[in-house]
Amino acid sequence: MIRLFNTLTKSVDPFEPLNGNEVRMYSCGPTVYDVAHIGNMRSFLCNDLLQRVLRTVGGYDVRWVMNITDIDDKTIRDSAIGSEKWVDAMGAQTDDAQRNLSLLTLYYEEQFFADLATLGIMRSSFAANPRATAFIPQMQALIIDILQAGYGYVRDGSVYFNVGEYRKQNSYGRLFHIDTENFREGVRIDADEYDRESVSDFVLWKGRKGAEPWWDFDMNGESLPGRPGWHIECSAMAHDMLGLPIDIHTGGVDLRFPHHEDELAQCTAGYHVAEQSTFWVHNEFLEVDNRKMSKSLNNFYTLRDVIAKGIDPLDLRFAMLATHYRSVYGFTIDGIEALARGRKRIQEAIYDLYAVPVSSDSKNVDNTEPTTFDSTSFAETLKERLADDLHTPTALATVYSTLNAVDVKTLDAPSKEALIEVFRMLNDVFAVWEFMPRPRIQVPDDVRALAEARWTARSSRNWAESDRLREVIREQGWTMLDGKESYTLQPHE
Repeated sequence: MIRLFNTLTKSVDPFEPLNGNEVRMYSCGPTVYDVAHIGNMRSFLCNDLLQRVLRTVGGYDVRWVMNITDIDDKTIRDSAIGSEKWVDAMGAQTDDAQRNLSLLTLYYEEQFFADLATLGIMRSSFAANPRATAFIPQMQALIIDILQAGYGYVRDGSVYFNVGEYRKQNSYGRLFHIDTENFREGVRIDADEYDRESVSDFVLWKGRKGAEPWWDFDMNGESLPGRPGWHIECSAMAHDMLGLPIDIHTGGVDLRFPHHEDELAQCTAGYHVAEQSTFWVHNEFLEVDNRKMSKSLNNFYTLRDVIAKGIDPLDLRFAMLATHYRSVYGFTIDGIEALARGRKRIQEAIYDLYAVPVSSDSKNVDNTEPTTFDSTSFAETLKERLADDLHTPTALATVYSTLNAVDVKTLDAPSKEALIEVFRMLNDVFAVWEFMPRPRIQVPDDVRALAEARWTARSSRNWAESDRLREVIREQGWTMLDGKESYTLQPHE
């Protein structure tokens, strides 16, 4: 039984799909006005982890939809004529605002999916990636339903959600504690994003402004040209693509309010459902130097920035997934490299399992009897850890403790084969290891000589010389990994 922390109930609850074995999961996707930063990527990696655990551990069929926000304040700002962002990315502009918006957002959408692929998030995992601009009619229909239910009103060509009227019949603030004492009756907010203190009426449809992209909206004979507000987009797309209520809605903790709270209110008001989703799963922030990543703080990194620093994307993926999704992830290059050693340790064990297996009636190369291993119990323990609110740290701790206790090179053939299958199951979740015999590595003679000298110094407990030679070997582009009886050399990636 998979158990997940549900933001709606504020507790870890057993998860079961609403309809048979199918899980309908909706994730708030990127706003495609720029290259995504690694804080964004952490959220998408957590979503990928969740759907992989649902499939691999839970055995569920997952219908995963993640939208593309291609119409909001930011995409309009950066696709506007004369925008520096446009010139940097696209070159020449047209005089058609909608076409400019489409061209810019398509460009950054391609960049986004390329980054996802680099991090091991496969586009084939998604059932759909709907673009908001393709669902304008559905959004308009929902807005009309909200107005007819008495929870909306029109002012100056825009349509607003009446939070005060909604609160008379419904709870507002179920996903995030809101200081309702600061609720400002009748005050309207047009911005797509706003602070939690701004508990007031929010925009569903923004009236046409200047040269901004706009769509016709005939509402009961009244013409309201304009474009949708941000919150209405996900409500309409989740309803149209998956049907309501869905099983799981995901996003970063920053989306709990106002975005997800407003989604929930719109669905209750317009679609007349008690719940938009039975589970709301939110991942914590990524921080740099104990601060939220921000361009203004000069601690802003894209995936390409991290790769340029010599970090393997698989190591970044592993480091983020090795931290529990509800814990703040503190980004440092040293931290990634430290966790990468754990990934490589497991990879080395997999290589060892592919070495020529010994039969149950033969001896190992060191003249010891082959041993057996209970892979079934190991696999069940790993599944239990992952099923417990996606607890990857305890799952990995189980792997490391097992590798400490078991020398996989001494296992008999059946035990090796069974253990390979357990690691395949684990890789279906983490997607960071390869399954093949250890590649042959040609070590230069001078590096091999340095390694032999260092091993001699280490064996003689000459720690100062051992450390010095390790650093010299590192400067040559190699890492020396110590074992009980020998060492291995790995080139830097």
